[in-house]
Amino acid sequence: MKKTYKIEVDCANCANLMEQAARKTPGVREATVNYMALKMTVEFEEGQEPKTVMAQVLKNCKKVEDDCEIFF
Repeated sequence: MKKTYKIEVDCANCANLMEQAARKTPGVREATVNYMALKMTVEFEEGQEPKTVMAQVLKNCKKVEDDCEIFF
């Protein structure tokens, strides 16, 4: 399953760090961040609950960029 989320991030480098953090999160098959559109697209592994996984994605992203936000 793929979902797209609106994000808030200050710079392209920060967006890249968010993408890397999201990709390393258990339950995420693939993640891409479009800084210009301020969107994150996440493909979840089979059987994963998107809200639960996204809560962990947000935690991981805040570790690398503490003022980022993901709206889900």
